[in-house]
Amino acid sequence: MNSVVSLDNATFIHSPPFYINGLYNMPHSKYYYMFLCFVYAVTILGNTFIIGTIYLARTLHTAKYIAVLNLALSDLCGSSALIPKYAYMFLLENQYISYEDCLTSMFFVFLFMTMQSFTLLALCFDRVIAICFPLRYHAIVTKTTMTLIIGVIWLFSVSIIAVLVGLITRLSFCRSTTVGSYFCDHGPIFRLACNDNSLNYMMAYVYIAIVLCLPLTLIAASYVCIGVALRKISHGAERIKAMKTCTSHLILVAIFYLPIFSIYMVALATYLNPNTRIINSVLAQTIPPMLNPIIYSLKTEEVLQSIKVLYKRIKNLTLCPTALWG
Repeated sequence: MNSVVSLDNATFIHSPPFYINGLYNMPHSKYYYMFLCFVYAVTILGNTFIIGTIYLARTLHTAKYIAVLNLALSDLCGSSALIPKYAYMFLLENQYISYEDCLTSMFFVFLFMTMQSFTLLALCFDRVIAICFPLRYHAIVTKTTMTLIIGVIWLFSVSIIAVLVGLITRLSFCRSTTVGSYFCDHGPIFRLACNDNSLNYMMAYVYIAIVLCLPLTLIAASYVCIGVALRKISHGAERIKAMKTCTSHLILVAIFYLPIFSIYMVALATYLNPNTRIINSVLAQTIPPMLNPIIYSLKTEEVLQSIKVLYKRIKNLTLCPTALWG
């Protein structure tokens, strides 16, 4: 039975449980959800490993790795908000979710996706200062500065997602409650409303512009500045060394933004089968958090060196229990 809430002569009908459609009429779809469980397990292990390495290795207690730690935490929490609940629902074919749980899930999924986007921008700030203003790097990019940046990112992300989700509460759902997505997605839900949802449409475009387009534009502009700075470096060896410090970040940016924008562009240009859209969207949201710690472990010399040092200390732990902390 629908619950009705009256407010200033307006009546809002909050729906009974939403039905998350997921992959429709697709054979062997359970194997896909099982694959997502594997992705989640690797994501948990990889990001926990990175967080633990940064915590234990004093050489990584720098401004840059405050941002890397925040990215790993956002990846970990974002995957945890998305995969376990919905994989469980689809594997057990219990695809109903209450109105309150749906909005809560939407809040956390979008919050951590927003955090991932802005944290990549914070890491870009670190690289720009390191390459364009190397002599002032340690004066500008301090632990205090980076902590303040991450704090502002958290505050802004929570605020914009609170508005995004809060606007859903003013909608009435008096027709279909079947969500044509793989989670409580913002767009598919507000389109189900039977009252005016123009504010939600507007907020959806504002979200895409601020959270996806703006950071990517600033990152692209930053790398133009980095490219100009690298051209001024006379020694080829120094130029290559400087470029290597950007490699990991560029890969993270590519695997986060390209799949998301590819889905948007294809959907705008032509008809996209719902199952194809869902599969691509899920992979765009779940694969980057799995790959990010692997990329940082394999492509960042500081992290590799810290892992080697920690490994040696762990081997000697039985001889000296305090060796792990150094």
